[in-house]
Amino acid sequence: MPGKRSNRAIARDEGLERTDNNLDLTTWPQVNMINQKNYYTEYLKRDDQYYAYRIQHEEDTNRMVREARDRDRALAHSNLNNGTPAEPGLVDEDDVGAAASLQDARDFSKIIVIHPGSQNLRIGFASDALPKTIPMVIARKARENESEEGGGEPKPKRIKLDNKVLAESEKWFGDDWAREYAAMSVELKQTMRNHRIRLMPNSKEMVVHYNKKKVHETITEHNDPHRIEWTELPPDPRKAPDYFIGQEALRIPEKSNPRYKLFWPLRHGWLNEKDYASKNLLLQDFAVILEQAIKQQLGLTRRRDWAQYSCVFVIPDLYDRNYVTSVLEILMRDLGFGRCCFQQESLAATFGAGYSSSCIVDVGAQKTSICCVEEGMCADNSRINLKFGGTDVTETFIKMLLFDHFPYADMNLKRRYDFLLAEELKQKFCTVQEMDITVQLYEFHLRAAGQDTRRYTFKTYDETMLAPMGLFQPTIFDNSEKLAGRRKLFGRSYDIYDGSPNDPRSAAQDAVLQWASGQDPSVSNGTTSETPIASLVLSTPSRQLPFQNLSHLTEGEGTPRSSEAGSPGPEDTPQPGRDSPAIGGEDRPTISFHDPVVEKIKEAEARDTILPIMPLDTAILTSITQAARGDDRKMREFLGGIMVIGGGSKILGFNNFLEERLRDMTPALSKEIFIGSPPRELDPQVVVWKGASVFGKLSGSGNDSWIGREEWDFFGSRVLMQRCQFLW
Repeated sequence: MPGKRSNRAIARDEGLERTDNNLDLTTWPQVNMINQKNYYTEYLKRDDQYYAYRIQHEEDTNRMVREARDRDRALAHSNLNNGTPAEPGLVDEDDVGAAASLQDARDFSKIIVIHPGSQNLRIGFASDALPKTIPMVIARKARENESEEGGGEPKPKRIKLDNKVLAESEKWFGDDWAREYAAMSVELKQTMRNHRIRLMPNSKEMVVHYNKKKVHETITEHNDPHRIEWTELPPDPRKAPDYFIGQEALRIPEKSNPRYKLFWPLRHGWLNEKDYASKNLLLQDFAVILEQAIKQQLGLTRRRDWAQYSCVFVIPDLYDRNYVTSVLEILMRDLGFGRCCFQQESLAATFGAGYSSSCIVDVGAQKTSICCVEEGMCADNSRINLKFGGTDVTETFIKMLLFDHFPYADMNLKRRYDFLLAEELKQKFCTVQEMDITVQLYEFHLRAAGQDTRRYTFKTYDETMLAPMGLFQPTIFDNSEKLAGRRKLFGRSYDIYDGSPNDPRSAAQDAVLQWASGQDPSVSNGTTSETPIASLVLSTPSRQLPFQNLSHLTEGEGTPRSSEAGSPGPEDTPQPGRDSPAIGGEDRPTISFHDPVVEKIKEAEARDTILPIMPLDTAILTSITQAARGDDRKMREFLGGIMVIGGGSKILGFNNFLEERLRDMTPALSKEIFIGSPPRELDPQVVVWKGASVFGKLSGSGNDSWIGREEWDFFGSRVLMQRCQFLW
């Protein structure tokens, strides 16, 4: 029996003894396994880990250093004047421009505030009391002007028979429009009778009879004290400028040589994709209008100096992300500003009016926006953007006048002088005060280039009130062309991670689209109530209003899902969105799979096919309801703080009329409703611009919303995620 052997001997005899020199098999560092039960990370959890925040912190530090050096310099200068030698180290000769740079940061004349609209552009320095206002239009050389295009089809469009306009003006705009116009007239008469307002019999017949027989008078040009100075063109067409902007563009004669065509870069609050064939040309015209406005209205003719200026740009509450990123590129690259920031319209309006909480109703030229602002933030679910405004009132007013045999039957809103005349007639004669609805005799002067002035007299009855009432019955407006060209040049924005549309949405806007598509929002929520406000309150405050009226446009809505992220199906199963064949017999239920990204894209495409329109009073209550989210205190606060702004609201008695309609719709809260005008007798059209200028002056260079050139060069449009004070 062999004796016991040691482990070392066994290892030597069996060939198991270690013969290496304890060197590692690789020189790569070996990372030990982390403890899965207790570990954490600080990645992107501190502000200093974001480059944009680090730049802001460095700017604040440099500003504090400059201020300290300026104080030392001032102290040293005062000591020298008093005969006392300055202490060493108080004066820094290396920082000669520190005082100048600090002065520029506090100089509000170095801040340019821009508020573009569909019809007008308002621009000025933050130190100005009021902005400069110019039409947001550019005229470029073309073969024919806008009134000659399409065979000279006028606006508003008349119905033709055998290529001839019908002789009866009552048939010019179709039977449907005539019936709706008559129904509005009957409803107005009934309302006036209820208010015990005396009505004259045969008022309509008196107006039609007078307008049919009235003939204009001709006034020679030298006898017209208010003649218009038209834009002069050089005798040689080859030397004519390539473009005109603003008022000069609107004053170009229709028969000019060469011809000029008007282009409006913004229409209905969107980029005008209908009238442009190229995306680059659209953005170029937008940039040219801003550039020429800065040179002509602000006197900054040297572009190399613009790098010393900052810009505050006003955007809509419900904005398109592609629009904001395109504007950012124009401001930083094409115009060369040193820094810029963006501000929403409703929030800027509260800054201009000095309100902390309010419901802002902005009736613009071609869009109406409604948003509730609370403590310096826009309530996301309350944002509404309606595609009608003062221009629709103007066109409807002209259609009603033509329907009642307006003496100037050739009125064409595509002609520049007719468009300006129509705006003038609306501003002078339109009202919503029932006491003014009587047979009135008015006059106007028609001035066209190369023609003698013509003086017309005409009578009106209820047209002056029915046209503004279209804001509360938007089906009377011509909405046929407002969605034309939508998404033709600029597609919707998509999330870079999952590919879903990420343009901002709101529950109130979804309710508007439901109403426009013919579905009552209260029915879609499964609630019924006699009070309109109560019918719009959601049962679950934490969730948005479901967009149920478009459910038939998506596939397979019968299977609910609990999460946004889709799970891949097993092999040999149908593709997402398609029903699988029956398994084991025809009676087995079908299985369907859903791709949430595809559903979001289909829903966004369906939303783009619906024009967002809703009666103004209903839209205001919808916005307030979504902002209050069932809180009675907030509801009363917003109802008592409604502020109406915008040029479309400058109609005689508009605020009182809107207040009465809101009280009739909510009798339980009628005492709480109050509609105020902008304070300090400020023009409602410039409240937003004024608020943006106040915002630009807040905190000086320490405002966190400023986007510097270095950040933009490094990040591009991604910097908006850190710089915007609203949800981007």
